[in-house]
Amino acid sequence: MAEAVREEVAAFLSHGLKDPRVTGLLTVTAVEMTRDLRHATVYVSVMGTEAEKTTALEVLGGVAGHLRSRVGKALRLQFAPEIQFRLDESVARAARIETLLASLHQPPATDAAPEDDRDD
Repeated sequence: MAEAVREEVAAFLSHGLKDPRVTGLLTVTAVEMTRDLRHATVYVSVMGTEAEKTTALEVLGGVAGHLRSRVGKALRLQFAPEIQFRLDESVARAARIETLLASLHQPPATDAAPEDDRDD
């Protein structure tokens, strides 16, 4: 059920969310649901500045009610889950780790010219 909710939320965000305040790249990374399927925590990754991330979460919080109704209808649920959005930082952490690992494979830059050990 969580995967179906994730797909429906992702479809809405890619086609139905027309808010100009959301400027960063927005991706639904995961959904966790309670056992009774009444609450869904939707994890989103927002590529952008901290201000863009904060704004995106505020916008998503504002459309949560509409999205709850849409998910309930699309999935033909008796009770539509209450949706809460959380920021998923794992994508940003993975990108940072990737950058750090790449920098380990690069030889260190040297400022001095190589010494000439030949005797003239």
